[in-house]
Parts: sequence; C-alpha cells; structure tokens
Amino acid sequence: MIVYPNAKINIGLNVVEKRPDGYHNLETVFYPITLQDALEIKELEENVPVCGYKLKVMGTVLDGSPDDNLVVRAYKLLRDEYHLPPVSIGLYKHVPTGAGLGGGSSDAAFTIKTLNERFNIGLTDEKMEEYCAQLGADCAFFIKDKPVFATGIGNEFHPIDINLSNKQLVLVKPDIFVSTKDAYAKVNVHRPEVSLPELLSQPVETWKDTVVNDFEASVFTKYPEIAAIKDEMYDLGAVYASMSGSGSSVFGIFDAPVENVDEKFSGMFCRQRAL
Repeated sequence: MIVYPNAKINIGLNVVEKRPDGYHNLETVFYPITLQDALEIKELEENVPVCGYKLKVMGTVLDGSPDDNLVVRAYKLLRDEYHLPPVSIGLYKHVPTGAGLGGGSSDAAFTIKTLNERFNIGLTDEKMEEYCAQLGADCAFFIKDKPVFATGIGNEFHPIDINLSNKQLVLVKPDIFVSTKDAYAKVNVHRPEVSLPELLSQPVETWKDTVVNDFEASVFTKYPEIAAIKDEMYDLGAVYASMSGSGSSVFGIFDAPVENVDEKFSGMFCRQRAL
C-alpha cells in the first residue's frame, strides 16, 4: 500500500504566552499543501530482522538511527498495542527536513492511517489523533489534513474556513538550519489585539500588512538570506509571503504562475504548484 504524506505551511504565527513548563503557547494556521513524500508499508513474511521491521529511506538523507524515525515510532505504538505483524517500510523523502513544513509529522500520521487501514484495526480519527499526539505537537493535524487554527503548543485544533485553491504557491528552502534557540531569541511574547482567524477572513491582499510570523524577527536578524527570499517573493508579485513555522522555508502566494522561478532561486530547493 503506497500513500503520499503531504506537507503543510503556517499562515501567521503568534507566540502568545510562556507556559509554566517552559514551553510557549502559539496561535497559527496549518494549511495543507501538495508537496509530498511517498510511503509504502508491506507485511514481512520471511527474513524478519530481530527488530521486527525493515526501513528503507530514499531521497533526502535523514540523520539518526532508524529507531528514532517517526514512521518507526508510529509503527511501534500500534504494533505493541494491536500485535501487528512485522512490516517493511519504504519512505521516499521529498519534503525537505528542518523546513517548518511538518514532513516528519506527516510521515508518522500517514503511517498510523495506513496501518489502521491495512490491518483493519478500526481506529477512529480521534483515536489516531491521540496516538499522533505522542509523536509530535503538529502530528495529529495530518490525520484529517484540513486547514485548522492551531493553539496551545500547536496541538489544539479548531476548524477554520480558508480556501486558497485558486492561488499558486512558490516554496523555497535554503540550505540553512534554524535552531529553536535562534527562533525564540528575539520573540516578543504577546497576544495580538485582532485574532489571527479574523485577520485571515479578510482578502489575501490585506495579509501582507496584518498577518505576521513572530519568529521572523529573530530568524531574519541572524539569517538575512532568509529575509532576502521573502523580499524576492514580493518582488516577483506575491500577494503574501512568509516564513513557515520557525523556518527555514519561505513561501509566497501568487495569483498566477511565476515564470522562471527556478532560475530566481537557483541552487535552493524550490517548488511551484497550485494551492
């Protein structure tokens, strides 16, 4: 069974308060996009390794041991509770890592959805979301995979009516890793006077002056080349542009396809597609 875990972008991101546990509460909108990995899960009937699974990752190279991979952790969650058989997992990574696009979380969520269907476990969406919550704050978003207003640490979801299907997306990921420390370095923790859902209910053309990503203040200071990508998006005619999450990817929303976009961002991961 082959499925295609998709990425997401953050439209707006406000750091609204610091929590007693040291984390921060956020307000943001997760919006699914069509940039995808490929995931195949098959039952292993012979040559089963001691660990009980086989994992092959292609495309973007991932650091760390296989046991740390989110698809393996997702498999183990269900295997241990529902006595699943050994499996072979093939993962082709196309969504860049360290980009603020949720690629690893999406892979994990799609693993849970695929195992649920492949082995007829019978989990509801809500139960699958509970398992996903053990793997990452934004992981559960990919179970229903629809736009949401996310609060808490990015793990509490509220439906939001937003449709960008008539727009074009240009996504650029420079070869830069942004640490959590760097992202929070210059954040001004505050709750905006106007809520993000209210701002996003206005025409997209107004977002440039009202919808912000609070991490940009820190990240753009340390990595001006990321700020330059956002500026280039507007030079190309974007109606709205922003860094996604804590970076380092930047997206632009356009009314029409952009010509020669690969040449504009030569040497970087760059994709253009319909929203």
